[in-house]
Amino acid sequence: MFMSCSKDETCTIPEEVSRIPVEIKVDRLESRFFEIKTVPEMQTFLRQEPLLRDKFLLRDRYPSEELMAQNLLRLATDTSIHQLKKQSDATFGDLQDVTQDLENGFKHVKYFYPSFQIPKVQTFVSGLSRDLLVSDSLVVLGLDFFIGKKASFRPQAPEYILKRYEKENLAPSVMLLVSNKFNKTDFVNKEMLDEMIDFGKSYYFTEKVLPCTPDSLIIWYTGQELADVTYNEGKIWAHLIEKGLLYETSQFTIRKYIGERPNVPEISERCPGRVATWVGWQIVRKYMENNPQVTLQQLMEEKDARKILNLSRYKPQKK
Repeated sequence: MFMSCSKDETCTIPEEVSRIPVEIKVDRLESRFFEIKTVPEMQTFLRQEPLLRDKFLLRDRYPSEELMAQNLLRLATDTSIHQLKKQSDATFGDLQDVTQDLENGFKHVKYFYPSFQIPKVQTFVSGLSRDLLVSDSLVVLGLDFFIGKKASFRPQAPEYILKRYEKENLAPSVMLLVSNKFNKTDFVNKEMLDEMIDFGKSYYFTEKVLPCTPDSLIIWYTGQELADVTYNEGKIWAHLIEKGLLYETSQFTIRKYIGERPNVPEISERCPGRVATWVGWQIVRKYMENNPQVTLQQLMEEKDARKILNLSRYKPQKK
């Protein structure tokens, strides 16, 4: 359990990946933002940062740029939000460790996808209005979401979701969203297996681009939860098979095993939510293990979930 939630200190990045020229320079926008005192200054800031304005702060939700600037000025001069900014500074410091994780992640993405263009990376403190933005051209890290348990204000979310908003979850969460660019899935039938494999491919992609990151941080489980599902893998799989759930099409039923829940009592009170996505990850791992000729790129392009299951030969046994 200790290893499931701790980085492997012996983990090294292969030389062919480490020499790929990727250097992330994070633009700490919150430092400039909280110095703004007037509406014209805020309008200038928004014009200087059009991607942040349009994609992260959602310009189209405001009837005019002036009204947007007025609303954001209230945020920039709010003393409670200033407190969050100070706490994010204390938590993240110069952001060097997160920056290094992102650099390593993007080096791996470039290794697998040489044409991939590294997006601009910015940070922001939004007063808990948004945690992350990941697009082709821009990544915005909402640092106030990831301050952790010591924050004076926390996102309005249940405890089982709040626990993933910690500093060490930031880089894996970014890479999970990056995976969406490459993950091709056919939801024509909308069976639960399709969604299981879709998530499984994203988790697998993330583990390949962040090979030094423990599984618990990739799937947002605690060390204990990960230990529990690993030990009970055979029982979980037997439940899915016996209940005929792999080819289930009812979204009400699928959400019980795929969606956000504190647990899945249909299996066990100790079974964590989203457990079918974890099973999907294990299926994808077995598929790649048993089909070594398949590349990461080919995996991400494969839309046939049944094919991946069949060729994985995934059959965990009850303990």
